[in-house]
Amino acid sequence: LFDQQERPLAQIALQQRLQSKWFGFIEGVNTSHLYGLRVRPKPHRQTHPQSSINKLLIDPYAKSLNRALNWDQSLYEGDSHRMIPKARIMPEGQSSDLKPLNIADQERVVYETHVKGLSQLHPEVPQAVRGTYLGASHPAVIAHIKALGVTSVQFLPLMAFMPESFTTRKGLTNYWGYNPVNFFAAEPRYASENISGATKIRSVQAKSSLNDSPNDANQECKHMIAEYRKAGIEVILDVVFNHTCESGYDGPVLSFKGLFESHAYLIEQNDESDDLQYLNYAGCGNTIKVSDTFIMNMLLDALRFWVSEMGVSGFRFDLASILGREVYEFKNTATFFKVLRQDPVLKHAVMIAEPWDIGPGGYQLGHYPDYWLEVNDKFRDCVRGFWRGDKGLKGEFATRFMGSRDIFRKNIRPMHASVNNVTYHDGFTLHDIVSYQQKHNLANLEDNRDGHNHNLSANYGIEGPSDDPDIIAIREQQKRNLFATLILSQGTPHILGGDELSRTQNGNNNAYCQDNSLNWYHWELDQTQQQFLAFCQYVIALRGKHPILQQMCFSDDRFDNRENIIIADWYRRDGSHKTDIDWVNHEHHCFALHIVGEEQQGNDIVKQEWLFCINSLDKAREFNVSILSSPKEWVCMLDTALVDPKTYTSQRITAIFELSGRSMRLFKKYKC
Repeated sequence: LFDQQERPLAQIALQQRLQSKWFGFIEGVNTSHLYGLRVRPKPHRQTHPQSSINKLLIDPYAKSLNRALNWDQSLYEGDSHRMIPKARIMPEGQSSDLKPLNIADQERVVYETHVKGLSQLHPEVPQAVRGTYLGASHPAVIAHIKALGVTSVQFLPLMAFMPESFTTRKGLTNYWGYNPVNFFAAEPRYASENISGATKIRSVQAKSSLNDSPNDANQECKHMIAEYRKAGIEVILDVVFNHTCESGYDGPVLSFKGLFESHAYLIEQNDESDDLQYLNYAGCGNTIKVSDTFIMNMLLDALRFWVSEMGVSGFRFDLASILGREVYEFKNTATFFKVLRQDPVLKHAVMIAEPWDIGPGGYQLGHYPDYWLEVNDKFRDCVRGFWRGDKGLKGEFATRFMGSRDIFRKNIRPMHASVNNVTYHDGFTLHDIVSYQQKHNLANLEDNRDGHNHNLSANYGIEGPSDDPDIIAIREQQKRNLFATLILSQGTPHILGGDELSRTQNGNNNAYCQDNSLNWYHWELDQTQQQFLAFCQYVIALRGKHPILQQMCFSDDRFDNRENIIIADWYRRDGSHKTDIDWVNHEHHCFALHIVGEEQQGNDIVKQEWLFCINSLDKAREFNVSILSSPKEWVCMLDTALVDPKTYTSQRITAIFELSGRSMRLFKKYKC
């Protein structure tokens, strides 16, 4: 036990034991105390090189930590308690039994963001709470997200973590937070008490739901989630259940490794020595042994805690293939998946998989249980390449645009199972996709060796920033093409936060260690950036207004028995129907899609007709749509060649019209 200043008060042995579980009841303990754990290894157990005898360990079930965990070799040596944060003793009666928000699957639009980056530079957020849970839930921030039109905010990891030792030695940090040390406690770095010069700070908006107890990260995190729920926005939490920050065999002993190493990690005996060998399917030194009964129960307890007590609506699982390994091979019938499906708390939560890990057989896109959503990297690569003008992608682009049914099978998986993205936190931002041909990661101090080299990007004349109006115009038009394709494709759109603000990382495609303005959102927008923000808001609103654009259900591909598409015809630009040979003709970059369907409007079923016209070539092309009846009855709802959405309706369709190079037009028939 420790006091609030982390001075040792007592060391109390647990006397009672049930099999491998030690427990006890300690009288007189209250919320003014902090605590940690110490253990002695079993006598027959091979001694770990980092012996846990003198190491203070973090309780894996701790609901709150008093401070952030940072690596410090000098403080770790010997008795490590000066380096290790202490667990808070939480008061009783904290459970709120919250239910996930009821966002319809087809209406979901995901916005991925970072707690600190979202508010660190926002001019309306008080300086004292910028970069915190309270800053991320400031009314001005939530108002922006509401105005954008998204339904769901997916936060990068909020569970307590530690930056890697090699990153710390370089004077950098793990900004993203994908290096957990505990699965219950909210990260203390984002609590207002950890901001320089601010102690027990409360924003005006927070006072109603935060009491006067010492600032607690979990309390402020819960407040943030509650504010988003009040605004009708569900919170999805990015979780890392594939590894911990304890790294490999020679890594530090912080929690799991000292308490139940053989349960926590996939470990093999090295044939050439007596050392243990940690399997490294996550690329971070260790792999969590999800199939172990104790570990599985702990992970499920953590998920229930975040749903029922913290209020999140779902989870995005980093390197999720590790969740299905029993013990070494991936199975979509793994026990973990089955338990999630029947759990009364978790069965209604959103489950999103990053459907791979780096172990053998780790790439499992399309192979998760039917209730899961999956991040579709094939959509990302195809859409980037298609709009860049790469040949041979027209057929695949049409497949991705219509829900990737080659991956998510008809009548088995819904279209929204495909989480479509053109950008993610690990890669270029949208602005950088059209501004940089190569990655520029020197700031990471790894000689530009880190980060992916397959970016499918282009700079359109010069690497990086440009004041050439022609280059700027091409870049902005390509951003509109990429964003419009993302939002209007069948599936669940995933937006990288800050893309709508034209955020740049100066060509860095692996900014995990940059806790600075490279990652923080810049809110002071010039005219070009304001115009793109307005475009993003318009396209999301267009999708939200029309159910057909959200989910198309065909007679041979019905999910939930809601057929709403009568006709879906593909055309060449000369007005003839596309044939099989057209889809593999690498010289063709143009096509049209005609959709006839029905929408429920109040008590009425209303017929709808839409026409998509797409040209990825860098030159204008003539389209003949005389096959359609009454061209004058069609109105343009979207033209990515135009900057201002207010000018779209002036682009009336004629039987033969010219479609600008690198552009998409969407027409709607207003007399059906």
